[in-house]
Amino acid sequence: MDYYVVPIAEVARSLKTSSAGLDPDTARQRLAEYGRNQLADTRKKTVWQILLHQLTDVMILVLIAAAIISGVVGEVKSTYVILAIIILNAIIGFVQEYRADKAMEALKKMASSQAQVLRNNQATKVEASDLVPGDVTLLEAGNIIPADVRFIEAHALKVDESSLTGESTNVEKNPDMLPDGDYALGDRLNMGYKGTFVTNGRATAYVVATGMNTELGRIATLVQSDETATPLQKRLAVFGKSLSMAVLVLCLIFFGVGWLRGEPLLNLLLVSISLAVAAIPEALPAVVTIALALGAKRLVKSHALIRKLPAVETLGSVTYICTDKTGTLTLNKMTVQEIYESPTFALPVLAISNGLLTAMALNNDVVKDEEGNWLGDSTEVALAHYAAGREYERMKLETQFPRIAELPFDSQRKCMTTLHQTPHGVLCITKGAVGVLFDQLDAGQESSIPDLRQRVDALAEQGYRMLGYAGKLLPELPQNVVPATLESGLFFIGFASLIDPPRQEAKRAVAECKAAGIIPVMITGDHKLTAKSIAQTLGIISSVDDLVLTGPELSKMDEPAFDAIVEKVRVYARVDPEQKLRIISALQARHQFVAMTGDGVNDAPALKNADIGIAMGITGTEVAKEAAHMILLDDNFATIVKAVKHGRRIFDNILKFIRYIMSGNAGEIWALFLAPFFGLPIPLLAIHILWINLLTDGLPGLALAYEPAERNSMKRPPIDPRQTIFADGLGWFILWVGLLIGGATIGIEAWSIHSGIGHWQTMTFTVLCFSQLGNALAIRSRRESVFRIGLFSNKPMLGAVVFSVVLQLLIIYAPFFNTLFSTQPLTVVELGITLVVSSSTFWAVELEKLIRRKTAVSISNHLPKPNPLAS
Repeated sequence: MDYYVVPIAEVARSLKTSSAGLDPDTARQRLAEYGRNQLADTRKKTVWQILLHQLTDVMILVLIAAAIISGVVGEVKSTYVILAIIILNAIIGFVQEYRADKAMEALKKMASSQAQVLRNNQATKVEASDLVPGDVTLLEAGNIIPADVRFIEAHALKVDESSLTGESTNVEKNPDMLPDGDYALGDRLNMGYKGTFVTNGRATAYVVATGMNTELGRIATLVQSDETATPLQKRLAVFGKSLSMAVLVLCLIFFGVGWLRGEPLLNLLLVSISLAVAAIPEALPAVVTIALALGAKRLVKSHALIRKLPAVETLGSVTYICTDKTGTLTLNKMTVQEIYESPTFALPVLAISNGLLTAMALNNDVVKDEEGNWLGDSTEVALAHYAAGREYERMKLETQFPRIAELPFDSQRKCMTTLHQTPHGVLCITKGAVGVLFDQLDAGQESSIPDLRQRVDALAEQGYRMLGYAGKLLPELPQNVVPATLESGLFFIGFASLIDPPRQEAKRAVAECKAAGIIPVMITGDHKLTAKSIAQTLGIISSVDDLVLTGPELSKMDEPAFDAIVEKVRVYARVDPEQKLRIISALQARHQFVAMTGDGVNDAPALKNADIGIAMGITGTEVAKEAAHMILLDDNFATIVKAVKHGRRIFDNILKFIRYIMSGNAGEIWALFLAPFFGLPIPLLAIHILWINLLTDGLPGLALAYEPAERNSMKRPPIDPRQTIFADGLGWFILWVGLLIGGATIGIEAWSIHSGIGHWQTMTFTVLCFSQLGNALAIRSRRESVFRIGLFSNKPMLGAVVFSVVLQLLIIYAPFFNTLFSTQPLTVVELGITLVVSSSTFWAVELEKLIRRKTAVSISNHLPKPNPLAS
């Protein structure tokens, strides 16, 4: 039923209720019938679904197959080790995903509230989730409307519906039935909607819809669709499939060549399994999960809650950050910047006080709650706060000038008038748009208008909102309190300039964005001048090429015209939330990677379709949070920039791990694959490969997740989300370092066999292990020497390497491990030889970084220097 076009009596009949409310028994029955008044999450995973998700990764499936084959052919030890790795990965992944779900549930509980209702004509408080259709709810300033309602009565009621409609201006509500017709949500003046906010007045209303049947719930249904894969997930999926196919081909080739050479089939099968295990980076899922979890944990401390772990890394690819102005770039607190009192204004009744401050205090409807917080429209709060700070407080002044009548503000008159009794007569104070007041001044003031207009225009061009005050003294209260009588023949008192000031930290964050190659874009419902002024102050607009586009201008542009300029627009003013989706699509069509902020229900589609959707934790609606990948707990733009920095660090560390693990695994593959072609026996047993992968891939690999951010991480362009994991020289690095490690391993094997050393396999095993540990130390930075960044800058890495060395020495020298791993003790000389040969990997990687640094400096020196005298 369209409740806004029927009489209130018909609404009550339809809902089978009355103005006295429901009785408790009926309310309980309806709660069972309609369900709780809360949004349902149709995508919530069960514990078993989360657990199963951990076991469906391609690389994990290959490992499961290897474990089964090892068990079938009698290599039970290998089976146990592989299964232990699989279980460890599954536990870590499960715990992190489960915690992320619980964090979101906790956030939802924080947003729960109570509602005041009439039950059997008695006012009582209930949980908002217990409201049912037919309930009568009581609303006042400061309340969130808990369900969709039709107003029974309203007194000076104003509602902030920006969370639902995107309209920043508070809407005046009334209980009057609307004529037949179709009305947009913002035009249904006798209705209130779940999640919107009462800013002024009080009301009584029938609850007409709850839960998923509300307008909020309807939009929630639209956004509860499957999530798109993040760049990391796409890269790792391609990487996993490519690697699995390569491993399969490699094993088939190895098996085929061995079979043609007459090798025993059982031995060939075991070595083929060893090759597969050597090639698969078993620790990759665990390292990725831990790196993301650590990043998410750090971000919570920086006031950002990650809803989906891969989104932490995705931030590293952002090229555009499209952000709201109010509350994100600014303080979301209207502030009086300055006031100007007309020197020509004089009324005897105000002769002993500041006329403008008195008018600001008296012509105001804000009130204070029990805790002393101001309640009301943000502009009026700013005006009252400014006056009260100078000892002009409404409650005190009204003892001297009691209010006896008023004309509330309305959008057509753009004025508000209050009347106050004084010993000299009735004081009439009018507040409104300055341009409107100029037309209502007494004829004797016309000569002063040009100067006043010039002052007002100068401040308006700087982005300030201007409000003027005018007044007059009447002998007595008129019989008819109407605008025509009261809002004419006025004397100008003065004006106040207001602005929502920018956050101090936002300017630094914008500069950091630009240095990182990220373009910040402001999207706001504010006027063009205000938006442009704030953008210039923050540095978002810094050249004549930076464009400002309004919503009406955007709506008139066709797609080709908008696509041609979208990358130059830095500010969108007076934009409807629906147009955010068009902005995102246009940027994405230009291969940009877009982060979008939002707080309203109608921001949800934009948050959903952005590469990174960022919801406001303070002002954001439940639906916006549900649609987003990340939630800002402090609604601060600077927090987004911190999150981007964390994202880049995490992506760098994941790449370091892949660089490290794949070069080490390549060394194992080269050693196993090439040894038979040089007439050498298989250098390692399957248990050796599993140990190296568990030891060197595990502890030092996990320690890479703790690596500090590179010094230049926020002074380089964003990561191109289209590039593969092997881009930027990674493939070449894996090839040459893998050949070096494999060559050193085969070399020590050949030398020790030629020298008649009986425990050549232990030396080979140890060289391969220590070579990878040296690689782990050198690979901590792509450019900087490990001696420059410091051995102690990543203490977990240093600890992991030392611990791994100790464990390897135990395997060499402890009798129990000698039996388990088929190893033999080495002499001091043999151990020294293995350490020297192993260190070649560390020094080679350090040399490669030195050459890279010197090449970069040489190129920089030969680039043309900018002319400082050029204009």
